[in-house]
Amino acid sequence: MTGTAPSPTAVNDDPEYAANLKRATYASSVGSALEYFDFALYGLSTALIFNVLFFPQDDPAMATVAAFATYGVGFLARPFGGLFFGRLGDRLGRKWVLVITIMLMGGASTAIGLLPTYEAIGIWAPILLVTMRLLQGFGAGAEQAGSTVLMAEYAPVRRRGFFSSLPFIGIQAGTLLAALVFSLITLLPEEALLSWGWRVPFLASFLLIIVALFIRMRLKETPTFIELEKHEQVAEKPVKEIFTKGLPGVIVGIGLRMAENGGSYMFQALALAFFVSVVGPETDKSLLTWGVTFGSLLGIFTVPLTGAISDRVGRRTVYRFGAVFMLLYAVPAWWLISLGSYPIAIAAVAVGIGIAVNTMLGPQCAMLPELFGNRHRYLGVAMARELSAVLAGGLAGVLGAYLIAVSDGNWVLLAIYMVVLALITTASTFLVPETLRRDLTRTDDAIKVSSAESGDDVDASTLSIRTIQW
Repeated sequence: MTGTAPSPTAVNDDPEYAANLKRATYASSVGSALEYFDFALYGLSTALIFNVLFFPQDDPAMATVAAFATYGVGFLARPFGGLFFGRLGDRLGRKWVLVITIMLMGGASTAIGLLPTYEAIGIWAPILLVTMRLLQGFGAGAEQAGSTVLMAEYAPVRRRGFFSSLPFIGIQAGTLLAALVFSLITLLPEEALLSWGWRVPFLASFLLIIVALFIRMRLKETPTFIELEKHEQVAEKPVKEIFTKGLPGVIVGIGLRMAENGGSYMFQALALAFFVSVVGPETDKSLLTWGVTFGSLLGIFTVPLTGAISDRVGRRTVYRFGAVFMLLYAVPAWWLISLGSYPIAIAAVAVGIGIAVNTMLGPQCAMLPELFGNRHRYLGVAMARELSAVLAGGLAGVLGAYLIAVSDGNWVLLAIYMVVLALITTASTFLVPETLRRDLTRTDDAIKVSSAESGDDVDASTLSIRTIQW
């Protein structure tokens, strides 16, 4: 037995399963789109709007650092959200947790669009902004983990990499939508942009919440969780299990995410702040956001493609390629951005997001759920994702903005930082067993069993991967 999900052929023969698979894909994709729309929009706004409207302007460079600190606060909240909701997801099921998280995350994002500025209420403005960012991060801490687990557990076993990556098109769509919207609102006169224009996209998050709730309320629980309930194996204390039995998987998962998550936020938010420091206040902000737009558009193709390739050659091979690509690309990318040329900077950011980041994201969609046993899978994926989000994504903005401020825009420091992230992830790909086609009803973690048990030898006719005894 290779899991409770049917084979690709059986999908066409079982209308009920096919309908549930489609519904799960939509439910995960819309949630991912909302999460990354909010986070990408917040990141883009941090360097250009929040630093001006929510902080004193005595020292503009330090105001930008403070704004990126609020950006990082959202990442600090995510592990706590992942811990809280991940525990519920492993005890109560995946569906209802995803309903709660989408309401919390989307509600906080909508509320940001209603906040008064520093000029209106002084120090309370950044305090309220931080509060909303904390709530946003708390909900997001389990949202993406839940979507990842949901699709991995629903997907046909031999095409799990492809199907698990489909919701991550929502990530690209959300990032793409945020970049497009931000590009449009920056075309407004500066007075209109800073008075009301920036609020519109945050308030529009409410529409995505309604759509996501409608889809998720009609969703059925995943086959693997039903299997747990049937055999009365649902974990009573998933938190204890994850910190005793699942910790190796969490640590390796964090390592795998450092380049993907940190690189993503460096190219999305930090590159814009760095380019402004190079060109100066006269920077046409709407132009550079096209780098994020094109990168996200490219990712709509590269994420499912690399997910599908990982179904044939293995998760580690594809993931390692992406990590090494970022390792080699980091120095030329930041040098190209430092030239101050709009077309070159746009291309550098687009390649960084569309290829370097998303080549890792494709196989990651199935790989992280495959690392953990069924009893604590939701919590394990949430902890690996969100602790890495603090260490990579959250720190990238604050540390990067600080490096820009104290080094007078030295691109070498930013390149070195990205190289370090890529080295950590490359090394991590040598510490993880091949998880391809692993049975997701198993309750043990892949990281703690032999390579033969974890899937290295699952299909010798299509895989030629050296087995490693763990």
